[in-house]
Amino acid sequence: MTGGWRAVAADLAHCVRFYSRLPVPALPFERDAHALPSFPRLVRVIPLGGLVIGVLPAALLGLALSLDLGPWLAAMIAVAALVMTTGALHEDGLADVADSFGGSTREKRLEIMRDSRIGSFGAAALYLALALRIGALATLASRLDGSAVMATILIVASLSRTAGLIPLVFLPPARRDGLARSVGQPARETFWLAAGIAGGIAVVLGAVSGLPPFGIALMVVFSGLAGAALSGFAARHLGGQTGDVIGAAQQVAEIAALIGLLTAIHP
Repeated sequence: MTGGWRAVAADLAHCVRFYSRLPVPALPFERDAHALPSFPRLVRVIPLGGLVIGVLPAALLGLALSLDLGPWLAAMIAVAALVMTTGALHEDGLADVADSFGGSTREKRLEIMRDSRIGSFGAAALYLALALRIGALATLASRLDGSAVMATILIVASLSRTAGLIPLVFLPPARRDGLARSVGQPARETFWLAAGIAGGIAVVLGAVSGLPPFGIALMVVFSGLAGAALSGFAARHLGGQTGDVIGAAQQVAEIAALIGLLTAIHP
């Protein structure tokens, strides 16, 4: 990472503030702690930001398992903590993208996505996404020890937010205005650096916690493929990316990573 440790620390603080509701104090050397972050520079620390966001959900899941609350309740608590930590930022994007299925034209789809109300497609997508995340995590918790499941949450939080950047990096903005255009388009080289960092985090945490190497590899591959698939869908469906598309990509990447690991963990 370039720019010195202060620049990296400031970018990480901006990243956690943007992606979560965690109370990150202003650092002494930050110029404007609450300015809209520059994604071309922020991308390099997003894997680390995902780790920070995953700490509380992972800790709560470990606590729930240690109290013998059972894998399903522990998984529900962890996913609820994830949603609360991020303020349902990514879930909102998924719901808006799903609601756009009701539009017959590109313009109508983008208009629907700007509507703050949730429709039947969005509600169904939210329900299914939460059910898949809870179900996959609960099944993993029934097959792995607590430390391995906690590491899984941290890995997935990092991988999925990195994969969620694929539409931002490889697609043009679908609108002339909006958040996706205002944050800037990161360079592909910076994205690949972030992808390498996220993959390294997955390998290290996975090895330390005893996850199978094949399962770690599937988590990395599945999350990337899910982000790429959502990106391809957005290109055809909307003609580009929006902030909602990025949120939706994170959600499908998270689900895909959990399922990837699950396929490698047998009862």
